[in-house]
Amino acid sequence: MSAATTRSRTPDRLCAEAVDLARSAAEEAAAPGVVGEHVSVVADGDRVVTHFFECKEPGYRGWRWAVTVARASRAKVVTLDETVLLPGPDALLAPEWVPWSERLRPGDMGPGDLLPTEAEDLRLEPGYSGADAPPPNSVLPDVVTPQNLADLVEAEDAGPETSEPAGRATDTSPAPERGSIASVAEELGMRRARVLSRYGLHAAADRWDEAFGAKTPMAQAAPAPCVTCGFLLPLAGSLRQAFGVCANEFSPADGRVVSLAYGCGGHSEAAVMPKPPRRAAPVLDSMATDAFPLRPSPDSGSVVTTEDDSEDLGHS
Repeated sequence: MSAATTRSRTPDRLCAEAVDLARSAAEEAAAPGVVGEHVSVVADGDRVVTHFFECKEPGYRGWRWAVTVARASRAKVVTLDETVLLPGPDALLAPEWVPWSERLRPGDMGPGDLLPTEAEDLRLEPGYSGADAPPPNSVLPDVVTPQNLADLVEAEDAGPETSEPAGRATDTSPAPERGSIASVAEELGMRRARVLSRYGLHAAADRWDEAFGAKTPMAQAAPAPCVTCGFLLPLAGSLRQAFGVCANEFSPADGRVVSLAYGCGGHSEAAVMPKPPRRAAPVLDSMATDAFPLRPSPDSGSVVTTEDDSEDLGHS
């Protein structure tokens, strides 16, 4: 280890004693009452020292005011170099910056917001053929992009008399004619530069199944799945086998894409609530009077009657 390196690790005495100069510089740069106690002093080089002061400003917990002072060789006057606020070992720091594309969440977009997609978005793939390269003898360029498609549309609409659009191979190549892949795709309603890839389909299916799938509490308590409900509108394409759109205004999933295994209490064929059972008729009618004979029936055999029925009450 050289002597110069050993000297640089030992703070210069005059610079280390200039605590008041460093404090006054920190208080001038900060607000009143923000600079706290003197924390430490560090040698940055020969006759270059940094003084650290505690920062009491709210929101900067663990930060320190760093004031660097220095003096010239063989000089006794210490001068101010710089004053800056630096984070300490236990400083409260902001999280690392995350690109907006990674911070965006579903529902964050508002009216007028634009969300551009990347050229290599895994959720999309080139349209028409579904492959990266166009079919053989196709007029489509090797790389399908919105600009290429716009140029192709202008060339087809203008006819064969106009020159080739920008980006075409050579001037001797024939202009695209009616009946080409682009024209047929436009007539069939399939004129899209990119369509959902298999990865995009799986990502959407997982997201929809998590929100309105068979494992949700609503589906667990449903009387029947959505696949048998009359309010289900099936989707088109490959997702038709697993998803549909709910059209029941009283369902919590109205207007949402639901799994065919989802269900709710608004099922079109839900069982009608049973009527309350009727009370059975009482065995004894306690609201009516019972007729009791004054004397037993003559043929009952339990009482001997006299010949004169007029004396049954003891009167002559």
